[in-house]
Amino acid sequence: MKKNVFMIAAVAGLLLTSCASKKALTECQTENKSLTATLQSTKEDLAGKNARIASLEEQLAAQRQALAESKKAYESLQSALDKSLSNASQNNISIEKLVDQINESNQYIRHLVEVKSKSDSLNMVLQNNLTRSLSKEELKEVDVQVLKGVVYISLADNMLYKSGSYEINDRAAETLSKIAKIIKDYKDYDVLIEGNTDNVPIARENIRNNWDLSCLRASSVVQALQTKYGVDPKRLTAGGRGEFNPVADNSTDQGKQRNRRTQIIITPKLDEFMDLIGQAPKED
Repeated sequence: MKKNVFMIAAVAGLLLTSCASKKALTECQTENKSLTATLQSTKEDLAGKNARIASLEEQLAAQRQALAESKKAYESLQSALDKSLSNASQNNISIEKLVDQINESNQYIRHLVEVKSKSDSLNMVLQNNLTRSLSKEELKEVDVQVLKGVVYISLADNMLYKSGSYEINDRAAETLSKIAKIIKDYKDYDVLIEGNTDNVPIARENIRNNWDLSCLRASSVVQALQTKYGVDPKRLTAGGRGEFNPVADNSTDQGKQRNRRTQIIITPKLDEFMDLIGQAPKED
């Protein structure tokens, strides 16, 4: 009898120990799953921040280049002025005529500066309005910048489309609606939607390659802006550049992520600046 009681107690002890071990294992598995998800989220967040830093560095480099080009243009104008003075001296051109030529040149230069300043100011306002309208979470995946008088809005593919698809997901709706509102507020600007991919080949039903994917994605955004958000289709152009317009090295995951993007490019209408061609000062 005592022996049986001992055996029952031993079995009960083993069962309790086994249950405790299973519970601990389950808790460890749950914790491991949570830590894995956190790690993946942290990696994605870090990749997004690194992409944002790289984009800002590119923007700074572009601004430095623009400054260098402005300096070069100023030096060219100064050289032309010096040449005019030299020609005037050699050809005995009257002071009055020379002054008229200089005034005409200065007037043209001021006109160009005014047009450029107006364009730059409008674009900076547009950029600021876009940035303010987007949330902090959206700004992690949407990059807004002005380069050479053109506003670029770059959107990550994973926030716009279903994986490997050109169909826009529900998550992108709020962001696109904010961008559409800004586009509608600036009626004198044209809008180009440009799809870009990484260099990983794709072959699916109705998608032969990255050319197809980039064009279809751009077309999806254009149609959403038109049909869902009321943007005038006459202002919209859709285009795809496949894998052939990279902004980063495709040999890294971060580079591929940056290259998989759709750009909404907002530009002033060209006809507003065409009259400048006929306003350049004439050379005698």
